Amino acid sequence: MTRDISGRSPLPGSLAWHIRSSRLTGDTTKLIALPFLAAGVGAVAWSGEPRLLPLAVLFSALWALAPSRLGAIMVAAGYFLAASRGLPQGVVNFYGSGFGAGIALWFGAAATFVLVHGIMWTARPGIAKALRYGLAAILMSVPPFGIVGWAHPVTAAGVLFPGWGWWGLAAAAIGLLAMTTRIRLVLTPILAGLWIWSIATWTPPVPPNGWVGIDSHFGGARDEFAGYAQHLETIASVTAAARAGNAVVVLPEGAAGMWTSTVRNLWRDRLAGLDVEVNAGAIVVDGRGYDNVMLGISSSGADVLYRERMPVPVSMWQPWRDLSGQSGGAHAHFFDNPIATFGGRRLAPLICYEQLLVWPVLQSLFYGPDVIVATGNGWWTADTTIVAIQRASAIAWARLFNLPLVTAFNT
Repeated sequence: MTRDISGRSPLPGSLAWHIRSSRLTGDTTKLIALPFLAAGVGAVAWSGEPRLLPLAVLFSALWALAPSRLGAIMVAAGYFLAASRGLPQGVVNFYGSGFGAGIALWFGAAATFVLVHGIMWTARPGIAKALRYGLAAILMSVPPFGIVGWAHPVTAAGVLFPGWGWWGLAAAAIGLLAMTTRIRLVLTPILAGLWIWSIATWTPPVPPNGWVGIDSHFGGARDEFAGYAQHLETIASVTAAARAGNAVVVLPEGAAGMWTSTVRNLWRDRLAGLDVEVNAGAIVVDGRGYDNVMLGISSSGADVLYRERMPVPVSMWQPWRDLSGQSGGAHAHFFDNPIATFGGRRLAPLICYEQLLVWPVLQSLFYGPDVIVATGNGWWTADTTIVAIQRASAIAWARLFNLPLVTAFNT
C-alpha cells in the first residue's frame, strides 16, 4: 500500500488518498482500453487499403501510454493479432485442417512481436522510452525477429511522405519515436495534415511503359503445381498481351509451375515469333529442397532472375529439416540477390511473403532499382485480406521512392 512521507498509509478521504485512487483507476482504464484501441488501429490500418496505413503510426503512442509492461504486452498483442487476422483462415485453406491449427499459428506468429515489445517497454518517459521503442522497431525489421515482422508501422512512410525516398523513411522513423513522447501532442495534427494532403493528391504507382502484370484466378491446392492446361491458358494470356503491344509481361508467383526441361521447351516453342519477355514465378528443385524463383522467359530460352530471400515460414521454409538431416522445403536466401536485371531495367523483386516484411524491401531499394516487381500466389488467402495487404505494402513502398510498380497475383 502507498504511504505518505511519514510512512503511514494515506487516510481515506484525504488528498493523498484521492490522488492514489485516481492513479489506480486511470491505470486500470488504460489497461483495458489501450489494447482495444490498438486492435482497432491494427484492423483498420492493415485492411488492404494503402491510404489507411498511416493509422499504424498510432501504435507507438499506444505502446508508450501503456501503464505497465503487462499493458504494453496487451497493446502489442491487440495490434498484431488484429493486423494479421487473416492468418487462421489462410492456414485452414492451405492445410485443409481445423481452425485450431490456424489459431495456434496465429498466436505463435504474434508471440515474437509481443515478446520484443514487451521486453523493450520501460516506465521511464521521454528519450529512454523513445530509444527502447526504436530498438524494438529495428529488431522487428531484420532477422531473426523480422522474419515475422508483419504490419510494421514504418510502412506508412510511403503514404505520409510520397517521393521523399530515404528522407521520407527517416522522417517516418523519427515520427514513430516522437509519438512515444509528449511531442505527440504537437506531432499528431501535423501528421494528420500530411495524411489528408496525401489522400487528396493520391496517384497510385503504375507499370513502366510497355510493361503489364497479369493476374490469374486458377485457385490451387497444397503441393499442386501448374498443369498442362494451365500452362496453355497462361501462355495464351501472354500472347494476347504481346499482340496488344506489351514488350514485358509479369506473371504471378508459381505461374510456370515446377520448372523442368519439358516445361521450358513448351514455353519456348509457344513464344516463338513473339517479341516479348516474360517474368514468371516457378519452382526449381534440387537435391535438398527447392527455390521459389522469378524466371526470365523468352522464345530463346529461360534464366533464373531471382531466388526468394524469405519464403513463408512453416508452409514453405522449414529450417528444422536441415537440422535433422532431412531434405525438402524452400531455401531462404535472406540477403542474397536483392536486385535483378530484366527487360532492360533493374528490378526490386518481391515474392509474396517478402512484401509483408521490411528488410527485403529496403535491401532491394538500397541498390537503386528502376521498378518494383511484386508477385504472389494467394490461392490459399480466400476470404481474407492478405493479398490486398500485400498490394498495399508494395504500393506504399513504390510511392515512397517514386518508383513504377508491377504486380501480378494468382487468387
